Amino acid sequence: MPAKFIKPKTISSGIPEFDDLLGGGLAPERVYLLNGSPGSGKTTLSLQILLEGVRLGEKVLYVTLSETKNELLAVAASHGMSLDGVEILELVANEGELDPENQFTMYQPSEVELGVTTKAILEGVERFSPARLVIDSLSEIKLLAQTPLRFRRQVLALKQYFNGRGCTVFLLDDKTTSNPEDMQLESIAHGVITLEQLSPDYGAERRRIRITKLRGQRFRGGYHDFTIAHGGLKIFPRIIAGEYAARREMTLVTSGIPAIDAMLGGGMESGTSALLLGPAGIGKSSLALQYAIQAAKHKKRAVIFTFDERIETLLHRARGLGMPLDEFVKDGFVDIQAVDPAELSPGEFASKVRHAVEGPDGRTPAKVVVIDSLNGYLNAMPDERHLISQMHELLTYLGHLDVLSFLVVAQHGFFGTAAQAPVDASYLADTVILFRYFETAGEIRQLISVVKKRSGAHEKTLREFSMDDKGIRAGEPLHKFQGLLTGTPVFGGEPTRLLRANERD
Repeated sequence: MPAKFIKPKTISSGIPEFDDLLGGGLAPERVYLLNGSPGSGKTTLSLQILLEGVRLGEKVLYVTLSETKNELLAVAASHGMSLDGVEILELVANEGELDPENQFTMYQPSEVELGVTTKAILEGVERFSPARLVIDSLSEIKLLAQTPLRFRRQVLALKQYFNGRGCTVFLLDDKTTSNPEDMQLESIAHGVITLEQLSPDYGAERRRIRITKLRGQRFRGGYHDFTIAHGGLKIFPRIIAGEYAARREMTLVTSGIPAIDAMLGGGMESGTSALLLGPAGIGKSSLALQYAIQAAKHKKRAVIFTFDERIETLLHRARGLGMPLDEFVKDGFVDIQAVDPAELSPGEFASKVRHAVEGPDGRTPAKVVVIDSLNGYLNAMPDERHLISQMHELLTYLGHLDVLSFLVVAQHGFFGTAAQAPVDASYLADTVILFRYFETAGEIRQLISVVKKRSGAHEKTLREFSMDDKGIRAGEPLHKFQGLLTGTPVFGGEPTRLLRANERD
């Protein structure tokens, strides 16, 4: 029989999402390496870990080799943190070392300084007996060591010294003196956590964290987005849809528009996703809005993430269609969240969706999610790769939670084959609803059709689609027309049954 995996004892980092990545927390009395370029968040993360130790009544020590104590206090104050209870050992070079008389010695200066620095660290540990220790940063020790062999021996000696002393050690490395191929520290440390800061061509910087090594523990691999906000790091664990898989009874969700429900075989099933595809201004967002309002009428919560439209504009448009959106927003059954395209990472957006459908704040979990639009999502993060794969994972996750989700995609061009989507996303959704403009009798009209529905039968007809101050309407199937999808149809029958103005009254 295979050996049973025993979950090791862990301690909390003070960040629940980080503990989740670690498989429950940090194994105590181990040496961890936190590496990343300057500004990636190493100091902030280490302070949060130490402050969690203070909260638990532990002794903690921060050894700083590169920043002064006042600089460290200023960093903490910027996040609203109080370092009361955190012992700070400052080993920064003093002004006396700049005196020319101190620049000449019969010994190699680095040898003397390395021994003094190491001795000061060990004396500090002996004096304070910390349960959690941060050494910031190893780059200073590496410079003093001068050679990779001497540096490795120095770090190994520190590791052996801490063995059995009941101390969890965090070594910070800013990579400023490292060769990209140098893996000395990674091979020595029990766990390696890498923080990265990326600079897109436009918008705010992106940050992500990855656990590259954690001996004896199962952890959540891959990159996970995070931000540095007031209070510290906010980590957004990558969604793994398979963790939420469960058998659920699917229910029928209707739009409240009989003709459209008929096209969909009676409606759409909960736990499925729909792609609304068509040119700009044709009614895709309005139909998604109709489903959100219909859910609210049945006391189910809906959330709309709008990338392209301001909330005020959306509410004004809903009033023009006679939709009682304001009422449901006020009652809390419809939540509209405007997404700033230049300030968001994929992980943070997925976290917003997850928060809406899991209801961790005590609110009713949303059962309808509208993402308007995929174009805005792609344009918001042009430097990110694999966005479509991440969207597929997100839609699968929503399906496992029995959420009906709508993905709005605007095509480029208006008529016929000239209307092209920015990316082929039709495979993502369970249902694809196609919108088209067509011209007849010197007038531009709209049509709607269902071209795909995995969960059941659907009409294969084309119907006229219209919007006015009385809402959304769909007409009878347009059997007498040929070439509607080209944009220039040919009529070959009795007088048209298109929706005329007098029929809309």
